[in-house]
Formats: sequence, structure tokens, C-alpha cells
Amino acid sequence: MRWLAGLLFAGLMFGGGAFGASVTSVQAVYVLPMTGGLDQFLANRLAGAHIFRIVTDPKLADAVFTDQLGESFEQKLTELYPPPAAKQQKDDKDDSKRPIHPYTGSRGRGTIFLVDLKSREVVWSTHEKVSNSTSAELDREAIRIVRQIQKQQKAQ
Repeated sequence: MRWLAGLLFAGLMFGGGAFGASVTSVQAVYVLPMTGGLDQFLANRLAGAHIFRIVTDPKLADAVFTDQLGESFEQKLTELYPPPAAKQQKDDKDDSKRPIHPYTGSRGRGTIFLVDLKSREVVWSTHEKVSNSTSAELDREAIRIVRQIQKQQKAQ
């Protein structure tokens, strides 16, 4: 059973979310703040490449870019996308139906995730080793990320 969980995780991380949403279904993205200000460089390069519409209102996004997953990410999503009041009251009464999130996560320097907002699936991710936090290095990382997304989109 453990190998199946590992296979599923690998499929989500490297397969572009083969079980639901995909990179090609994303039209508009919101970029959450990232370590070292990478979010600014990434938004700049994404806008220049015309891969997605970059939105400043999170409610207009199909997906979000983040450099972390886990409880703090879930809390941020709840802040940005609050559930309807009636549904929240119903969920509070029935804790047995709450989804289990086994990954606690932390900031993995250089790991970037694209998360579909409807399904809450990681539809794309990458890890780019950053040697330092200079603006030149962050811009190079943003360029590499954009190129990988373009490559993924062409493959689908």
C-alpha cells in the first residue's frame, strides 16, 4: 500500500496531475508570495511569455502558484476563497467527512507548485535549486520555471 501512495504522489508531482485538472486547463493564475520575492520574478516572466493570465484578484484565478503546501497553505486558501457559510456549518457538524491531508509540508527552497483551485490538486510542480537569492538568480529561476511549463503544455 505504501508503494501505491508513493506512485500516486509521483504521478501528481511529475505527471502534471493526470487524474483531473492539467496545466493546459489553467487560464488565469494568482501568484502567492514566495521566499526571497520569487513571486515577483515569476509573475513577470509568466506575463511576458503569455502562458497564463496573471491576476491580482485571487477570486479571478483558476490556479495558484505557491512555494509551500501544508496547513499554512490550506489556511491561506481558506482566507482567499472562504467556503459558503451554509456549507461551513454543515462541515463543522460532520467532521468524519473532512479530507485527510497527510502531507504537513514546509518551505522547500526551490520547489514551486501550481495548484488547481477547484480540485485542490497539484497540477504541476518543479524543483529548481537556487544557489543564492540575488535578483539575477531569482530571475534565472523564473525563466527556467516558465520554460518547463511551456514544455509541459506542448507535450499535452
